[in-house]
Amino acid sequence: MSQAPFVPGQRWISNSEAELGLGIVVEYANRRVEIRFPAAEETRTYAADNAPLSRVAYEPGDRICNLLGDEMEVVERFEHNQCFIYSCVDPEGAEVILPELELDSAVHFSKPQERLFAGQIDRNGLFKLRVATLEHQHRLHASDAYGLLGARVQLLPHQFYIAGELSSRMAPRALLADEVGLGKTIEAGLVLHQRLISGRARRVLVVVPDTLVHQWLVEMLRRFNLMFTLLDETRCAEIEASGQDNPFESSQLVICPLSLLTRSEARQVQAEAAGWDIMVVDEAHHLGWSVEAPSHAYLCIEALAQKTPGVLLLTATPEQLGPEGHFARLRLLDPARYPDLQQFLDEEHVYLQLNNLIEPLLGEQGCDVLRTDIHLQQALAERLGDDAVQRWLQQDAAAQPDALDGLVRQLIDRQGTGRVLFRNTRDTVAGFPQRQLQAAYLEMPPELALFDEEVAPEAWLHPEKIMGADWIDADTRVEWLVEWLKSNRNEKVLVICAHAETAVALEDQLNLREGVRSAVFHEGMSLVNRDRAAAYFAEEELGAQVLVCSEIGSEGRNFQFAHHLVLFDLPLTPDLLEQRIGRLDRIGQREDIQIHVPVYEGGTASALLRWYDEGLDAFSRVCAVGDALYRRFAPQLLQALQAPEDSEALGALINETRQARESLELDLSRGRDRLLEISSCHPQRAAALLDEVASSESSEQLQAFAEKLFDRFGVDTQPHGPDGLVLHPGEHMLCQLPGLPEEGLTLTFNRERALSREDIQFMSWEHPLLTGTMELISSGELGNCTVCTLKLPPLQAGTLLLELVYELRCTAPRYLQLERYLPTGSVRMLVDPEGRDLAGALGHEPLNQVLQTVSRATGQKMVRLAREQITQQLKSAEGRVGAQLDKLRAQAREQLRQQRSEEYERLAALAKVNSMIRQEELDALQADTEQMQSAMDSMELKLDAIRVILVRE
Repeated sequence: MSQAPFVPGQRWISNSEAELGLGIVVEYANRRVEIRFPAAEETRTYAADNAPLSRVAYEPGDRICNLLGDEMEVVERFEHNQCFIYSCVDPEGAEVILPELELDSAVHFSKPQERLFAGQIDRNGLFKLRVATLEHQHRLHASDAYGLLGARVQLLPHQFYIAGELSSRMAPRALLADEVGLGKTIEAGLVLHQRLISGRARRVLVVVPDTLVHQWLVEMLRRFNLMFTLLDETRCAEIEASGQDNPFESSQLVICPLSLLTRSEARQVQAEAAGWDIMVVDEAHHLGWSVEAPSHAYLCIEALAQKTPGVLLLTATPEQLGPEGHFARLRLLDPARYPDLQQFLDEEHVYLQLNNLIEPLLGEQGCDVLRTDIHLQQALAERLGDDAVQRWLQQDAAAQPDALDGLVRQLIDRQGTGRVLFRNTRDTVAGFPQRQLQAAYLEMPPELALFDEEVAPEAWLHPEKIMGADWIDADTRVEWLVEWLKSNRNEKVLVICAHAETAVALEDQLNLREGVRSAVFHEGMSLVNRDRAAAYFAEEELGAQVLVCSEIGSEGRNFQFAHHLVLFDLPLTPDLLEQRIGRLDRIGQREDIQIHVPVYEGGTASALLRWYDEGLDAFSRVCAVGDALYRRFAPQLLQALQAPEDSEALGALINETRQARESLELDLSRGRDRLLEISSCHPQRAAALLDEVASSESSEQLQAFAEKLFDRFGVDTQPHGPDGLVLHPGEHMLCQLPGLPEEGLTLTFNRERALSREDIQFMSWEHPLLTGTMELISSGELGNCTVCTLKLPPLQAGTLLLELVYELRCTAPRYLQLERYLPTGSVRMLVDPEGRDLAGALGHEPLNQVLQTVSRATGQKMVRLAREQITQQLKSAEGRVGAQLDKLRAQAREQLRQQRSEEYERLAALAKVNSMIRQEELDALQADTEQMQSAMDSMELKLDAIRVILVRE
């Protein structure tokens, strides 16, 4: 009579739920087996013929525990009534007899050899996935672009240069003052993303004007996968009501309006007490300051800045604020370096002289100028030393241009604010389109021409409000728009108007009555519906021809795939006009921007159009002084708009505005800091970083790996175009994946597509779903042991090979990013029965091509029969791996010494000529280096995965 497969009292372990510990067979009947897991207090019932269970059988030499937790070593194993009895010795050498029923149930097999001998053998595909994951993780962590791969942004040199520069510092404190449209928010987001991923920051506070809180919340989530908590007074009160004392401690990432701090001293105290690693302040030019009376808002931010290591201030071009305002921003960043306004002004005068000095060197004839201008040579020698200039003069003419660039860079190192202030301008950043105004002067509707009531000029800018409910049929702007759209059916068109109700009515007319494919976008819609509308507009073939937006359409969204912009009405302020145009006028726009403005001949909007166009020149370029001019001329402008028929008064206003604009722009150009502009983006370094980003992200390699990863974990996937997927949790998933919502998600591996489709997630190597799943693999035991067979003629049948993967582990704080200095992340060995390493002769990938998988039951039987031999081969490998560890440790130390020494020497040299570099920064760099050297002493190679390979005939 054959033995029963299960006997009460036997110990088994679940292959699919290893965390349950050791189970005990309670009952076996009717081809079903009931297993109790005492450690988890769970009971499972399985079909006996396909139960996902492995018999627990310890071998001599294994260490086990009894129910009391006493540890002992197995000497011999006996079998009685199909149950095991172990003869053991305790630590004192006393003999102990332990039936398997009395084994400790809270046992978890995690080491690859433990799982292998316990029969918890994984599929070969999981083993390959584990090895690939380890390789990718090390490659990414060692990359100079680590932390900069995951953002849904264009790869723009000036943005990535600033992000790379600030991310490398101990505690970034900087003023980001790029011109409008160059992406200050993106630069700040890149810095935050890099520091959070690398562990160099954990807690972030973003303080913004009230009107920008939701824009920042969406921008951080959509572009950087950073989920911030929005704190306003209502939310703070709710958190306090739930029993938490400080609402600012409820989340690691917080966005709050500036008004929350200025209106409540208690909230300000709570924000200071919460402690932050980095703070971002947007629209920092609104923080009023004077020597006699700093504003309350300024004092609130100053108190936080004094307690926060990293501070990023985002502002408009600082010269617009005057020297006082510029000084006030820098004082927030480093009060010790900028204690006095007059001292700052004196230094600025010196830097202006430096600017005048280098101006002749920056043109195409710079080398010719320096060769012939003795006074210029003497001035450079005074600052850089006689040797520097003489060496340059002695070089060949072909080498002098590059060498001249080196001289200019040395001057930049002496630039006072270059390390804390970054400002790129449209003059220095290529890639912007031209703007072309297409004004359409229309006949005024009779309903308005006869309207004689007193109406404010602002109301005349929105005539649909005056005409009433039937304005669509009477408004000649609607008739013009319909005709223009029908005659330009192949063009994508963004239409912006001030009010949501106007946008809704206009889109209804276009879509329902005129047959124009259109979508609407306004603040009354949910975020999901806005995404759908934007996605419909972005579709190239079957998408909407026109997207009609309310004013919210000019905030936070970019539609640079279109180049026709219709301003259905005009905003009253230049800043808002620039925001509207900026939705299409972005870097990456391939066409000139066509700005269509329908206005009534002789009406209020017509007068405002002339002031914008002829006075500010706002339609052909960014007017950096537009806001200042509006504040200056607002009373006269409103008066002119009240009586648009007075062309003489309007003409005088336009002339006066134009003269004031030209004068202000001349002052700005004279004060232009060329040294600062050069230091704000180093083209060679930016190009090298972008090359690293491009090579590291490798979308084809990523897509292949991600598809395999999701498939192995049991995620349901469907293709979404050639470079996209639709994911849904599968019914047989191995576990719940972090970042995969129950409703699923749609993703693309293509950066360009992700930029035009904000409803689709951008899947990068740093996407939370991918990084979380890779961490599940590398930190757990999934795939760390498997069994295969191999048919390879040079190897004798019956030969047993062990493919061993050792992970190079070095315990150090994550923020040190020690992986950058490690030569490899893992070591592979292929050990034969004689203990020889065949890894050099048979690589991992070639081996994968010829291996054959076996069933779990066959694999378990093979391991049981070959356990002794496997153990011997493991011991042989352990003897060999020590020598490899010594070699890797020496390589890592040399790499660390070389790079850190160069970095320290460069920073120390800069500190001698630039007082912005403090001794504290040098000391921190040295302390980090010493900590990394100490961590390398404890470096070890830990066995991470085993593949048992039996050579067959």
